[in-house]
Amino acid sequence: MNRKSLLSAATFLVVAVLGFQVGRVTTAPNLDDSADEKRNKRASQAPRSEDDSTKPATRGDRAGPQAAKPLSPTDRLARLESIVRGENPYERSRALLAFLDRLAPGDFEGVVDHFRALGITKERLGEYGLILAAWAKADPLAALVYAKAKTDNPFAARAILASWATEDAAAAIRWAQNNHQGDAANPWLIGVIRGIAATDIEGAANLLKSMPRSVERGEALDALLPHLLAKGNESTRTWISSIDDDALRNGAMMRAAEAMAKTDPVGTVAWLMENPGEALDRRLDDVFGIWAKQDEAAARSALNTLPTGEIRSDALRGVVTRLALSKPNEAVALMDQYPEEVNDRTVRNFIWHSFGKDPAAALGEASRIGDEDRRNEMYRRAMGAWIRRDATAAQAWLAANPLPESVTRSLLQDSTR
Repeated sequence: MNRKSLLSAATFLVVAVLGFQVGRVTTAPNLDDSADEKRNKRASQAPRSEDDSTKPATRGDRAGPQAAKPLSPTDRLARLESIVRGENPYERSRALLAFLDRLAPGDFEGVVDHFRALGITKERLGEYGLILAAWAKADPLAALVYAKAKTDNPFAARAILASWATEDAAAAIRWAQNNHQGDAANPWLIGVIRGIAATDIEGAANLLKSMPRSVERGEALDALLPHLLAKGNESTRTWISSIDDDALRNGAMMRAAEAMAKTDPVGTVAWLMENPGEALDRRLDDVFGIWAKQDEAAARSALNTLPTGEIRSDALRGVVTRLALSKPNEAVALMDQYPEEVNDRTVRNFIWHSFGKDPAAALGEASRIGDEDRRNEMYRRAMGAWIRRDATAAQAWLAANPLPESVTRSLLQDSTR
């Protein structure tokens, strides 16, 4: 496998495991997939030689194949461990790329076995995924046989399929279809969709639409949406509107609304209002919260334009939650302005989001919670947290604001344990 291909694999993996940071190796459970299948390897290519140094490559290491010596299997695994245990993430990544670039297809199984034995934490998923992607480019069938037989989490198989799909989408799709039986959603398609979404969004969308409603379809949608959103909000709205399946359309709206609100809260609110349903019910508060962070005055003003009842109540909750973080008194004033739209969920959100800044103000609004059991539970939890943080201030507030006897008794019992 040449350096260009490996760098392509590296670029893909940065996207595939976005959010994970590089860290030290520690013991942790394996993170992969399961099953069993006969080994069906590609014809083996001649092994490439490796640098026999036991230290990660440095910026000045540019030795070509003629300057390197082949490593024995034992030395190869020692080299891998030396790289993985390196402290400098930049040098470690460079060394790992150079190491993988010199592996023959038959070398990968032992390398993956050893890497997993070192312990895989979420901080190491990027490097694990890079190794799997490199194997997929050298021998995807052997890599998938391994993933099905030796791993118990979908991460490995999906990383392999995603890498393979960037090289040969048709072959990856055939494998996914041939290795799935029954009417349930095909879990292998998630990896394929991840692999082709950046270059063939229509093909990825068609694969997604072919899946029945399921957790797997939701995961496939999560893989597709970032690429769809990159084309712009209008394109995203048009694509979502074209979906015939009501559940898939609502799921796409719910996932897309929060991201779209970051660049166009006004348009996103209008879009949700034009499409009443689950997405409107479950995302309007999030969108208004994002809007209030960007332009508090505009978001607050927009509350007046909404119909009274549940819609305004949802939007109000989003603005109150955002204000509670830094301006608890203004959040309280806003609830006073719309008393009919304040529900128990809004009050609970206000209490937990304002508690860190002003516990007295937070607890002072708990009486708005209509459900007695939930109100008393809020008193218990919030007062307990305040007592642990600042017992003197909490007890002073409690002396001036008597709580129900059951709450006081519960707090007393907790304090004596």
